[in-house]
Amino acid sequence: MAAVQVSGVRVKTIDGGTITLNDVAIAKLRALVRGPVLLPSDPAYGPSRAIWNGMIDRKPALIVKCTGTADVLETVRFARESNLLVCVRAGGHNIAGLAVWDEAIMIDVTPMKGVVVDVPGRRATAQAGCTLGNLDRETQVHGLATVMGFVSLTGVAGLTLGGGYGYLTRKYGWASDNLLSAEVVTADGRVVRASERENSDLFWAIRGGGGNFGVVTAFEFKLHAVGPRVLGGLVLHPFDDAKALLQFYREFAAKAPRELTLIFLARLAPPAPWVPKEWHGKLVAGILACHVGPLEDAFKDLAPLKAFGKPVADILIERNYADLQTLLDATAPNGRHYYWKSEWVSEISAGLIENLLERVKLVPTPHSLIAFFQVGGAIADLPSDATAVGNRDSSFNLNIQAAWDEGPKEPNIAWARETWQALRPFSTGGTYVNFLTEDEIQARMGEAYREGHERLRKVKKQWDPTNFFRTNHNILPAE
Repeated sequence: MAAVQVSGVRVKTIDGGTITLNDVAIAKLRALVRGPVLLPSDPAYGPSRAIWNGMIDRKPALIVKCTGTADVLETVRFARESNLLVCVRAGGHNIAGLAVWDEAIMIDVTPMKGVVVDVPGRRATAQAGCTLGNLDRETQVHGLATVMGFVSLTGVAGLTLGGGYGYLTRKYGWASDNLLSAEVVTADGRVVRASERENSDLFWAIRGGGGNFGVVTAFEFKLHAVGPRVLGGLVLHPFDDAKALLQFYREFAAKAPRELTLIFLARLAPPAPWVPKEWHGKLVAGILACHVGPLEDAFKDLAPLKAFGKPVADILIERNYADLQTLLDATAPNGRHYYWKSEWVSEISAGLIENLLERVKLVPTPHSLIAFFQVGGAIADLPSDATAVGNRDSSFNLNIQAAWDEGPKEPNIAWARETWQALRPFSTGGTYVNFLTEDEIQARMGEAYREGHERLRKVKKQWDPTNFFRTNHNILPAE
């Protein structure tokens, strides 16, 4: 009798080895979950492994498209039986591309996009596959919102677990400050609830500590009255005026009410329809603003910005808050190649201004830029150790973005790194974990979490002592 040919896929184990999952094992996994289990030969496999950062090209052994918490739970248990390597994909928008890992079992929660809004209680529960746009769409029906980021395609899960900041941060704190509870699938194959009253150590850790402690399958957020109409948009100026604009930004931001968030950026002008054609591809500097207070106050508070200098373009207008949340989407499309650096900054000094403007002149592509994202305000209302995210002494996030569509990556990465080295001396000493690239994760985890790092390691030891969840901004268990 001829030998039966057994096919299968190679999967890494958490100890660095590999095993083969044969057809019987794969069939067992398929029987355990309701969502599809995709192999590299399946047509849907390619699109499912593709993530926002086109520079990341990894190939998981298989992809489990989870339809709910039960699918996540069964996949974790299945992988744990043989200590198989897993990675977790939610929004897939992380700069380091940690959602996808070679020869791992990808736990893909993107099908899980349910949102339930409790209007009287001013809270919303969002499943782990939701994007900012999914959540905003449902909450803004009721004139409510929670703190999220700046690009609507960003995943709610990754943003929140890394701390998260956006237009509402100055008024309401980090995204993680607005988390009321979470449903978590743990490394030992349980489903637990984390809140101030239940598993409070775990709750402290997931508010900034990332996906180190389990797979969070649902998030319960506090909601606030926001919009739906706000004053927001961008005012763009010639780069010749950039120094004066940045000095104005520094002074204007220092006096801004918490309802107002200001972002400074410098780059080559994009070929957007609202930018005059003669300015396309030329160096410009601008201020992006969002005011979530009463419109009467917003127009008064933003009058100095509207009156400053002679703008190239001005789209700072009254608009829907949900529309403002999509304004930057076109600047960071899926599939482009990205390499970022970031630092927390407490003040914008004269030296920082001079160095930044010199580095902007060397941007390697039309898509690369340097930006200041204003924070401060409500994040400082809580003690530094209130949650894992820390960095509550920050006023701005300095973000250096190299971005390119094609061509060699080396010149772009070099520009970002050299710019970072020139600007790093002005940092608070902290960095934003969500903006860490893969090559700097282990070296900078202490800077990301600062005084909270050792506490996170202790929580990691309690909830994931074998470091089962390791394809992330990894926190090693305490020894």
